[in-house]
Amino acid sequence: MQSERTLSNRLHLDLPLLAGLLVLSAIGLLTLYSAGGGAPDLVMRQGLRLLLAFAVMWAVAQIPPWQLARWAPWLYALGLILLLAVLLVGDITQGAQRWIRVGGFKFQPSEMAKLTVPAMIAYYLAERALPPSLLRIVIGGMLAVIPTLLVAKQPDLGTALLIASAGLFVLFLAGISWRLIAALGILAAASAPVMWMFMHAYQRRRVLTFLDPTQDPLGAGYHIIQSEIAIGSGGLYGKGWLNGTQSQLNFLPERSTDFIFAVFSEEFGLFGVVLLISAYLLVVGRGLYIAGRAQDSFGRLLAGALILTFFVYVLVNIGMVSGLLPVVGLPLPLISYGGTSLVTVMSAFGVLMSIHTHRRLLSGTRR
Repeated sequence: MQSERTLSNRLHLDLPLLAGLLVLSAIGLLTLYSAGGGAPDLVMRQGLRLLLAFAVMWAVAQIPPWQLARWAPWLYALGLILLLAVLLVGDITQGAQRWIRVGGFKFQPSEMAKLTVPAMIAYYLAERALPPSLLRIVIGGMLAVIPTLLVAKQPDLGTALLIASAGLFVLFLAGISWRLIAALGILAAASAPVMWMFMHAYQRRRVLTFLDPTQDPLGAGYHIIQSEIAIGSGGLYGKGWLNGTQSQLNFLPERSTDFIFAVFSEEFGLFGVVLLISAYLLVVGRGLYIAGRAQDSFGRLLAGALILTFFVYVLVNIGMVSGLLPVVGLPLPLISYGGTSLVTVMSAFGVLMSIHTHRRLLSGTRR
């Protein structure tokens, strides 16, 4: 047992967290095979992306947390520059300007902001004793607001939500008062009419569709209606792998990406959903354990913010597919087909593993 711990620390891998990620990845490949109509090409491409994502996770895990803290301001500044570049020279796809093309390679700088924003705020707040003063809270909030607004301008509300959540979680974990949290909640509610005025037409349709998808059952409400039918038809035990009618008969749109949870629910039913959510909760629980065991404020704030943002990621996707939240275009982590967001998620877990496995020996105890 001791040799296994030593090996995992030398490789800078947390075995319980790695096991949870592998289980979720396997579930994702099985569901993706069904969502793709039994075509192996989709699964093979996703498998290659998973290999790349796990390799990136391992590479990030080798970087000591103190080095991550030293790089945080520079990476944050680079992220802002790239987000500004997107608005100026970014590629426009389906009405959204989110990508930068370098030669034959395209990437989304907004994905980078999911990591650099919490790292920067954690670095800034950890410089002095916690809880932070009101001035430091305001500055930390601005560090999150600027990239959030730049991403929302693209427009990409889903990613903007995650970036804002990551920044707010750092502030929350730093120890801001509940009175201030309540005041911010009231301010956010009061600003809702103003936000509505600045929303794009398609974003307003998503909110109205969320409130009543039957207003346009063959248009804006089609995704949600078909998704709810798929989830409800799964019952307790599901229809069985590869036997989902909504997905196999092509009634369910975007079944391999944003709405893959509906495919899983139809085929594996309530019991399968409970097991899937339990797997996610085990990963989140391990991440919170790692955050609690971190040996400095930077590690605790960053690890806690990253794992709580991952939880929001899962919660928002399941909520929107189930009709409990408006559709914001977020995939289900480790389950949905995709590459850029997958690498970002695994990079965040690499940071968690780095924080956990680079801990120094204290008082003669072992890591």
